[in-house]
Amino acid sequence: MKMVKYCCIAVVLFACGIASAQTKAEVPHAPSTIFDRAITNLEHEFVPAADAMPEDKYSFAPSNGEFKGIRTFAQQVKHVAAVNYMLAGAILEEKPPVDLGGENGPDSVKSKADIMKFLNDSFAYLHKAMGSLTDKNLTEGVKSPFGEGKASRLGLASIAVAHPFDHYGQMVEYLRMNGIVPPASRGQ
Repeated sequence: MKMVKYCCIAVVLFACGIASAQTKAEVPHAPSTIFDRAITNLEHEFVPAADAMPEDKYSFAPSNGEFKGIRTFAQQVKHVAAVNYMLAGAILEEKPPVDLGGENGPDSVKSKADIMKFLNDSFAYLHKAMGSLTDKNLTEGVKSPFGEGKASRLGLASIAVAHPFDHYGQMVEYLRMNGIVPPASRGQ
């Protein structure tokens, strides 16, 4: 009986040790890891939503009600991609690798395939930027991509995580208005 008791205690202690080690290993501490995981989570919601809209509906924008002058579905996606590039370039303190044409993206990017490539490439560049974040450089000022002045890398990384979700919400509405269930809302 004592042997069973000691074996049970040993198993419990061993299990607790494994759980403790896993918990410590799973908690990211480096800013690069924290922000890169956040961008990955965002990307896994945003990109499938962008891809869910059929190409013939990419020019859709609500028109019933007070929707004058709002972005089409395609413009929502291109805008997020362009801002991803702008934020990543500022964090890296370099010029983005593509000509953006401003916050709305290049006029030459028109087809769904081109827009999806632009979007996916923007996330790849954003991951590169998140990988450059350190405890030391996180609060250093860099040139703001939104006009004059400086911003911290921390502030820009936070915008990179938050900003696309504003547009994701609009894209979900556009999808539903076209009878499409957003991928994140579909059954597993």
